[in-house]
Amino acid sequence: MKPKSPRKPVKTTRKANPTLQLLKSVVMALDAKKAEDLRVLDVSKQSSITDYLVLANGNSEPHLRALRIELEKVLDEQKVRILGMDTTRGSGWMVIDAFEVMVHLFTAENRDKYRMELLWKDATNVSIITLLKGGT
Repeated sequence: MKPKSPRKPVKTTRKANPTLQLLKSVVMALDAKKAEDLRVLDVSKQSSITDYLVLANGNSEPHLRALRIELEKVLDEQKVRILGMDTTRGSGWMVIDAFEVMVHLFTAENRDKYRMELLWKDATNVSIITLLKGGT
């Protein structure tokens, strides 16, 4: 009888979660365009319409527009469909709905006024630093 050869460890590859990949890309794009007060909330347990809320400030209407255009590029590159977008000119608040990831871009005044973080106080904060470094 031949002795059994020791088993080689089986390499497993984890598939990257497409929602987390999208979230990372969105955060990186906003950070690269100098979005201010960037926050990510995991609302998957509280919401039936999205998994993550990304909140960020722009320092002016043109800055908000530049952030939105950059997000559209990222979503297009990843072949992510935009379900809805509210970009009313001069409102100081833009919403880009990419289903699992919903992005709210504010002027600082409107961010203070609408206080989204308080509306979603039961949500889990996601580390921006971890996302920017490529982690989950």
